[in-house]
Amino acid sequence: MTILETIFMAVLALVAAGVGAVYFVHMLQLCSYQFGQYRHYLQKNTKSIFSLRRLESLLLLLPWILNQGRADRGAYYGVMLLGYCVLNRPKKAKKPLVYTARVKRLLGTSAVLYVLALIPGLLLPYGMAIFGVVLLCTPLVVLLANFINTPVEKMVARYYVEDARKKLQSMPDLTVIGVTGSFGKTSTKYFLNTLLSTKYHVLMTPGNYNTTLGVVRTVREMLSPTHQIFLCEMGARHKGDIKEICDLVHPHYGIITAIGEQHLETFKTIDNIIATKFELADAIPADGCVFLNTDNDYIRAHPVGVPHVAYGTAPDADYRASDIVVDAGGCAFTVTAPDGESQRFTTKLLGGHNIQNLTGCIALAHRLDIPLSKLVYPIRMLRPVEHRLQLLPNGFIDDAYNSNPAGFRSALDVLAGFDAQRVLVTPGMVELGERQEALNRELGEYAAARCDYAVLVGEKQAPPLQEGLLRGGFPEERIYVAATLQEGLAHLNALPAAPRIVLLENDLPDNF
Repeated sequence: MTILETIFMAVLALVAAGVGAVYFVHMLQLCSYQFGQYRHYLQKNTKSIFSLRRLESLLLLLPWILNQGRADRGAYYGVMLLGYCVLNRPKKAKKPLVYTARVKRLLGTSAVLYVLALIPGLLLPYGMAIFGVVLLCTPLVVLLANFINTPVEKMVARYYVEDARKKLQSMPDLTVIGVTGSFGKTSTKYFLNTLLSTKYHVLMTPGNYNTTLGVVRTVREMLSPTHQIFLCEMGARHKGDIKEICDLVHPHYGIITAIGEQHLETFKTIDNIIATKFELADAIPADGCVFLNTDNDYIRAHPVGVPHVAYGTAPDADYRASDIVVDAGGCAFTVTAPDGESQRFTTKLLGGHNIQNLTGCIALAHRLDIPLSKLVYPIRMLRPVEHRLQLLPNGFIDDAYNSNPAGFRSALDVLAGFDAQRVLVTPGMVELGERQEALNRELGEYAAARCDYAVLVGEKQAPPLQEGLLRGGFPEERIYVAATLQEGLAHLNALPAAPRIVLLENDLPDNF
């Protein structure tokens, strides 16, 4: 081949490599750039990573790899490279790749590694075999690039953290409120933001910005001198994650919404989860306060060494919800404060668990000098957070975000309250370690009396759910196992025509 043809083929080869690299960089981003999580993803998805489609596309390149010196094949090999790109193009993702500066650096380092693999391929006889092997090992190339970049990323992260710390220190009058829990923290954060905004200028961490760097980005890009309260959601997958955020923002108040079996693949035990969530309580100063949902058995049983306020439905709660009415249209309840003051509230939010979340928000807002009577209207106007028991106009209840055992049960109770054909569509729960099958089996049994049809998504996840449904006496002919969510939704059209309510419970992330 001529020099121009060689350059053209080299560029196409790098484009082909880049197409694969983008996909696995996306998976690494979803794994928070953590080696352990990425390794677990590779182990769980070995078949799909080295799928027949991928191997076939590599075989497509085999003639080029073995005959790269043939001058009359340039156009043909170019077409094969383009075919490889098409076959390996990234699929549409639920949570698309965010092209942050880190991702750009990672892609750049991966490109350098591909170039180094391509050089012998262009210079040595049959050297393109080396490049073919590298293409096959793209998941490991991305991992190597991440390892190479680690020192730089640590330096960049330190700079950003210190910059955020200085900004927070420059605002001594800012009140920081930490929000954490195994579930309910994002909804609670949004509810709190609405209630506190009736009196204060509030900033909250947006969306799921609940890691240290997510909090850092919020502080650096959004926090202004006019803000009076900073609502900081704190997520965790390992012990010490919440302490790290607390050491940065120094919360004066905190709220722990609930503790349960979630992210057991990384936490390993429920005791580790409890200790991690209570890192927020440990960070509260003597003149601060942590608000605890004592309806939750794990929270109620854990000793607390800082000033705290209990909320929930128990008679001994400091802020107690009572006279509760829950139906398909929402909830009504009365909250009684420690001084005996009571107020009736109504909300369109679905699910009894939201009464706990709202009671915690009411308690904290009241502690910050907002009268209970001033909270009636904002609570009545609250809308569900997206993908969290969100009733859609088409008759679907969208509860697709990150399901957990307690939330799953609450969603099934909501479904059971509708007078219609009740359909459950779910892939079950993930990231529950050794307990995953048992918990899904229990949820299947719980669902048996609360739905009329069950569409189980994913052949790997379905068996425990199906076994639980059958154990609960659910008719086998009303269970359908779909390979994908799209197939499951298409099956809905084949069900008997009737007024219908569909619960979309959990949705597998892209790296499952």
